[in-house]
Amino acid sequence: MASAYILVVDDEPDIRSLLQEILKDEGYEVDVAENGAAARHARRTRRPDLVLLDIWMPDIDGISLLKEWTEEGPLTYPVIMMSGHGTVETAVEATRLGAYDFIEKPLSLAKLLVTVERALEAYNLYRENIGLRRQAQPVNEPVGRSNVMQQLREQIKRVAQHDTTVLISGEPGSGKGVMARYLHAVSPRRDGPFVDIGIASLLGDNPAVELFGNEENGKVHYGLLEQANGGTLFLDDIGDMDGTIQARLLGALETGSYHRVGATEPVKIDVRIIAATRYDLTQRVKEGVFRNDLYYHLNVVPLRVPPLRERTEDVPDLLTFYVDFFVGQENLPYRSFSVAAQNRLRNYVWPGNVRELKNLVQRLLIVGVGDDIDAPEVEAALGVVRAAAQAQTPAVVPDVDLPLREARENFERRYFMELLARLDSNINQVAHHSGIERTHLYRKLRALGIEPKSGARRDS
Repeated sequence: MASAYILVVDDEPDIRSLLQEILKDEGYEVDVAENGAAARHARRTRRPDLVLLDIWMPDIDGISLLKEWTEEGPLTYPVIMMSGHGTVETAVEATRLGAYDFIEKPLSLAKLLVTVERALEAYNLYRENIGLRRQAQPVNEPVGRSNVMQQLREQIKRVAQHDTTVLISGEPGSGKGVMARYLHAVSPRRDGPFVDIGIASLLGDNPAVELFGNEENGKVHYGLLEQANGGTLFLDDIGDMDGTIQARLLGALETGSYHRVGATEPVKIDVRIIAATRYDLTQRVKEGVFRNDLYYHLNVVPLRVPPLRERTEDVPDLLTFYVDFFVGQENLPYRSFSVAAQNRLRNYVWPGNVRELKNLVQRLLIVGVGDDIDAPEVEAALGVVRAAAQAQTPAVVPDVDLPLREARENFERRYFMELLARLDSNINQVAHHSGIERTHLYRKLRALGIEPKSGARRDS
């Protein structure tokens, strides 16, 4: 794993050299800039993990430079101001603009090192709070004593020690994200950021900017890929990625660098990629939806997360885990599952996998009464689940009098018209829900004679 990258901005050569030497001895990667122009260039070339910024410089003062950076958007790294002529007003202004701390010269190196360490720790927590690490709770070892789970945990521990790309496959709700976070937590990159990207969230107007960042009018926006530098980037549901983004990502993986949107200089990256998919990517490659070369770049180490129905002996442990979780995290009342209730749930097929089990536990703790959860209460809760599923999926009588091709087209037409109606004709959401890339979805709708904007059938 890469150590934290610190940018020192000071117009005094002796101070630059001293700080560079001291910080390198502490294991940090350090770059220096003698003025505002050099600082702008260094910051554009690579996103720092922390900046030590002098107040008084010949071309621009540090406060103005800090203000310039914050006008581009919220800072994604801490800034520590330094000055030999500081005042209370200057310190207050720097803090108001987002500086982490203010240190007076002559510098106390012991205080400086403590402040740097605390600033980096604080911003790691900040990243967690704003969602770059999506889980608020500590990362737990994946739950389960079944042979398949024991083997999977051991495999993850071995893979984690090698800085290679990993492709995790499994059904929705099976726990692919849990495995990715666990892999990061037991890897040498554990102290770096874990950036979780749901590919469906990149289906907006300009997904390339969100992932790769951009440069415009001298201003820099750091994308999520760059924010994951030194850590792990988790690409959830990689099979939904747009073709143009696939090409950009492939270039970054092949060269270890990429260009921000609108930039002319490449940005180097040091990040581990973990991708997850609910699809058979080899089939999507055959269909022309997913790039063959990107698939092989991602599939260096494949991991398969089994559905819960293949490891039902883990159900009791999962029930205990989620009861303790909701009691501790959401202050719900403690209730225990009887042996009969556990046996009933071990014999359930779990179409929604671990996510469904988690939701079931939460529902029973919220609406249930008493200390124990018995089999009839579980049966009633499962009945609610089945009824809800049936309400969401009305029965469709097959057109058995038609040839298969026409019957399939009729089903697909009804399917997409209903989906467009439910999702207010939001093509991005329809594409994500149906598992079809947007370009192919438009072609499919045209072939079925459906107007995408209204969801209505076009007259032929």
